[in-house]
Amino acid sequence: MITISPLRLSLITVLMAALISLPAETTGASDVRALAGDNSAFALDLYGRLITTGGNLFFSPYSISACLAMTYAGARGDTARQIAQTLHFRANQDQLAAAFGELQQQLNEARNGSELNVANGLWGQKDHPFLPAFLEVAKSTFRAGLNQVDFRTEAEPARAQINDWVSKTTEGKITNLLPPGMLAPATRLVLVNAISFKGRWAKPFNKTNTSNAPFSVAPNQRVQAPLMNLSAAFSYAEVEGLQLLELPYAGGGLSMVVLLPGEINGLKTAEASLNQQTLDGWLAQAREQKVTVFLPRFKLTAQFRLARTLAEMGMKEAFSSAADFSGMDGARDLFLSAVVHKAFVDVNEEGTEAAAATGAAVRMLAVRRQPTPTFRADHPFIFLIRDTHSGSILFLGRVLDPTQG
Repeated sequence: MITISPLRLSLITVLMAALISLPAETTGASDVRALAGDNSAFALDLYGRLITTGGNLFFSPYSISACLAMTYAGARGDTARQIAQTLHFRANQDQLAAAFGELQQQLNEARNGSELNVANGLWGQKDHPFLPAFLEVAKSTFRAGLNQVDFRTEAEPARAQINDWVSKTTEGKITNLLPPGMLAPATRLVLVNAISFKGRWAKPFNKTNTSNAPFSVAPNQRVQAPLMNLSAAFSYAEVEGLQLLELPYAGGGLSMVVLLPGEINGLKTAEASLNQQTLDGWLAQAREQKVTVFLPRFKLTAQFRLARTLAEMGMKEAFSSAADFSGMDGARDLFLSAVVHKAFVDVNEEGTEAAAATGAAVRMLAVRRQPTPTFRADHPFIFLIRDTHSGSILFLGRVLDPTQG
């Protein structure tokens, strides 16, 4: 039996794809744009790590960034430095929270035809001495009020309560975020960030035009997939061996960007060149023109345990006995024990529905104009859902086989 020192406590941070909120007057538009750039850089770094698992991929980099930003608010010393470096955070902790808050406020604004909801929650051990300053930051900037629970004697009921909150916040799309056994008597804090998106296309596809057609999952391998079809004016570009198409959602401010390699087996080349600078450059070249679009209907679900990936990306100390989260309780007795993430997306003729959740746990130490182009996505492609005002990437993924969920 392993004996755990009673001098060390634990914290669990659970994140869903939610944004962090703060009063708008505390930050400016330039801070929000800078944050969006930082988030996008992290998003594409993480994408490069996750694609090594193979297959379809979908996740919310914004959810993960927002969740870890809440832990960053309580981090100090090298732990804070490593988190900032890994997530590309350039602002100081106060400025970062302010920018996240302003961005969340913008994203939660009502839109005709689209729904984007972001929420944060905090579950803490009822008798643990969290610093009032940390709880105030969580409440006033991240809009995460403290729910008191007893992890020592009722860890499983607490897990059920948190999972129920996640499910309700994502309208049932994300269930059982926290697996059995993730919470323990040593758990001291769970931070939850949730995001739910439902958007109608500004220019919907007609269902009668959808028909099964070959989709090449590899040069010599095809499946039959339902391809939607539409001819209309869209922002479009042909850049560096791929086609870029931006499909706006009703209400404005949100869009899906699809990156389609020119060759059936060109996805790896596109992924190798994908970073914040190249993506910004490709988007800048897009111009509105009439495009004939073929895009498959698809549904994807994904689940990840991210602790090892994040540690390998640079934030090793946060997951070790050397972690310094003294900004949470005044003592160096907390460390991150797990980060979990679940995501769901459904793309069809009417629009897109997506949701995501991320969780982190801390325990005791134990182109140019041409004739009407055709954008035929009948082979693997990359797609992302972004806030067009700030440029922040909310969801990111790839489709290798649209018939596989």
